[in-house]
Amino acid sequence: MSDTAPEGFENPFAEQQRMRDLLSQETRHLVLQLILGHPAHLTSLAELDYMIPKNEAAILDQLETLQEAGILDVYVHEPSTSTRDLPSKFWGPTERGVEILYEHNFLRGVPIARAVYEETQKSERVQRHEAAPRPTLPEAVTEALEFDEPEEAEAP
Repeated sequence: MSDTAPEGFENPFAEQQRMRDLLSQETRHLVLQLILGHPAHLTSLAELDYMIPKNEAAILDQLETLQEAGILDVYVHEPSTSTRDLPSKFWGPTERGVEILYEHNFLRGVPIARAVYEETQKSERVQRHEAAPRPTLPEAVTEALEFDEPEEAEAP
């Protein structure tokens, strides 16, 4: 008996396992957590490089792997392309990416990822990148990543 599926027959368990392996690799997992935690869900390579203890080439390699899988894409803010001090390219989830992240329970952690992101001390450059204008994510992505932030309790 063969372990391979007949031609034309897709094995849904194999695809689930492939996605689980893709999402659980350390650098890719950190990239996704940072993007989900970012207030705009769009991060520049410099922001990721600052927050992830890997070199920029390794991070870019993992971003490209996530892009090939349809989970992330590059979103360009055209007005910033000619500005030297502001980023114009940002990495963020695609509609398919949001579906995959939902299926693998990543979206449940968005509030925690946001809290961690906000409490992380950032360099002046990263703060400038964080405040830079960004393109708009597709509406379905924005809606999927919304969550109700808890109201702060008033001091007595």
